[in-house]
Amino acid sequence: MDFKQQLDNYVNTINEYIDKCVIEKELPEKSLYSAMRYSLTAGGKRLRPVLSLAVCDMLGGNAQEVLPFACAVEMIHTYSLIHDDLPAMDNDDFRRGRPTNHKVYGEALAILAGDGLLNLAFETMLESIIKNGDSERKAKAAAVIAKASGANGMISGQVIDLESEGKQVDKDILNRMHRLKTGALIKAPVVSAAILCGACEDDIEKLDEFAENLGLAFQIKDDILDVEGSTEKLGKKVGSDAGNNKSTYVSLYGLEKSKEILSDVTHKAVRCLEKFGDKAAFLKSLAGYLLEREN
Repeated sequence: MDFKQQLDNYVNTINEYIDKCVIEKELPEKSLYSAMRYSLTAGGKRLRPVLSLAVCDMLGGNAQEVLPFACAVEMIHTYSLIHDDLPAMDNDDFRRGRPTNHKVYGEALAILAGDGLLNLAFETMLESIIKNGDSERKAKAAAVIAKASGANGMISGQVIDLESEGKQVDKDILNRMHRLKTGALIKAPVVSAAILCGACEDDIEKLDEFAENLGLAFQIKDDILDVEGSTEKLGKKVGSDAGNNKSTYVSLYGLEKSKEILSDVTHKAVRCLEKFGDKAAFLKSLAGYLLEREN
């Protein structure tokens, strides 16, 4: 099976699971479920749950045990995008080629839809822990995801991002912002999947390092695409970082140097997978795919 076919298989598996997670119920609060579903089923790369399933396959784990945790991360990611797009944050009108949640449902319901998805993520993981046994390992995996999405991870990164608007921060602050805001929720599905599959500490450490570099590479690429990407391919407005006076790799290092750093960090990520041999072929190809992406 080639890379693209395997990627499509993972995405289809994820979308089928997600499609069943939020049903528009004929209740007085139906609009809440509609708003949650609007963003959760809007497509996207599904990178985070794909990483979980790929790690699971590489380690010979049980995909059905990993899937609820993988999709929980996607719910958390989606909630963060809904809130990130709000006028109080980035004030974006489009996401994945469609009007942002608050443009369709209003700000109040968009906030509640994000809250609903965040809570649904933990409901999903906890139900798996309760129903399917092996509770200690699954609790550890859920704890990794919780930390990555909270004040010790993504939320702190968002705070740094907000407080850095209108000024150029140094490379240490910029790296910390990227590591927390974007990297934490890319590392979490990798490490949690490894835990669920019973990986040894050395394997978890290598995968942690892989994900650390991949997360940084992903954000650097986003910074580059905001400068030279197209609205049509990205599904959102380009140039928003400069328009909002945000610190990025491009604003700090320039476009060409940022591309060099991106290539170096991507190759570092790939080297972390060497110990896994041919079993890591998909993850290595995924790193290359993200390096060349246009959206």
